[in-house]
Amino acid sequence: MNAVAQQTPHGAAHDTDRVLVAADIKKYYTVRQGMFGTGTVKALNGVSFSLARGRTLAVVGESGCGKSTLARQLTMIEPPTSGRLVIDGIDVEHGDKAKIAALRRRVQMVFQNPFASLNPRKTVEETLGEPLAINTQLTARERADRVAHMMRIVGLRPEHGKRYPHMFSGGQRQRVAIARAMILDPQIVVADEPVSALDVSIQAQILNLFMDLQDQFRTSYVFISHNLAVVEHVADDVMVMYLGGVAELGDKNTVIGRPRHPYTRSLLSATPAIFESDRHIKIKLEGELPSPLNPPSGCTFHQRCPYVIERCRKEVPLLRVVDGRQVSCHRAEEVGSQDA
Repeated sequence: MNAVAQQTPHGAAHDTDRVLVAADIKKYYTVRQGMFGTGTVKALNGVSFSLARGRTLAVVGESGCGKSTLARQLTMIEPPTSGRLVIDGIDVEHGDKAKIAALRRRVQMVFQNPFASLNPRKTVEETLGEPLAINTQLTARERADRVAHMMRIVGLRPEHGKRYPHMFSGGQRQRVAIARAMILDPQIVVADEPVSALDVSIQAQILNLFMDLQDQFRTSYVFISHNLAVVEHVADDVMVMYLGGVAELGDKNTVIGRPRHPYTRSLLSATPAIFESDRHIKIKLEGELPSPLNPPSGCTFHQRCPYVIERCRKEVPLLRVVDGRQVSCHRAEEVGSQDA
């Protein structure tokens, strides 16, 4: 059953509360193989979820699982190969140009490397003022006031507006990037590994800033990360991806507290925990992430899974509700039974 069509086990939002609905999103790329041949990379292979206003969906998984490709679809940087993406009630594929242009202002992105995402030749004032000049009818004075106000909100002094990106620390640059994303008061912010390039001592400050802004503006976040310790700090819901598909999706406490997919369990077992009660049974994955050019038959995880049976090698598991979350695993009831 489609993950959007059914009621999610952790309490789906009413349609009026949903700011984003993704239904069976697929993104395929044609690439050259050898001298004359081509192949198809299935970067996303049927991803479905919904996002409610003021909530945070964390998307986790190894490098190469499709997280950043999903971010490009959600921010309309590139269109999906197939599937349906609805933002603020507007179908992205069938909306007119004016509506889509308005949607682009409502969905903003924060990138992993703030130094690479900021123009080194523009001051902070210019960087933050540019979206306002392009997308609003504000006067120069009103734009300057908005920029100064947003800088204060993210923890920067307005007088820093005359500085260039290289004059700031990594954490300060990420605050500038967050301010730029928030300056148009978006409904959705897609944050792609926004703290992974920062010192550990700064990461918590930036995560707390994200949460404070969400409380103040009721912004919805899609928070992409490979770090489950970070996810536990910010997420309401968690979607675990593997090789372009959804392995597990549900409420944070359910997915992290009682994982039912072997891949989720392996990610958690690799996450350091201070308290013994927070530690999970160690699962060692064998082998590397398969190539999306040539994914395995049946369950794409079966080559690395310690719970594999013959059915896993032949039959693709459908996303289904098990123990209060959605999970794509034939043996989900057995996998998590020791946690019950």
